[in-house]
Amino acid sequence: MIVKTALFETLLESAVDNGDGTWTFTLEGKSYLLTDTLRISKIAQEHDYIIIY
Repeated sequence: MIVKTALFETLLESAVDNGDGTWTFTLEGKSYLLTDTLRISKIAQEHDYIIIY
């Protein structure tokens, strides 16, 4: 089993502001259109990441 960790701040910085109140966040080749960047944490957990705050 591989343990995957990520800093929340780093994940947040990787989100691209689309300029219309949404962000595009890509993790492991899958892109997500977000209206709330706090959802990034949940998405990373769904990819089995342990988030470090």
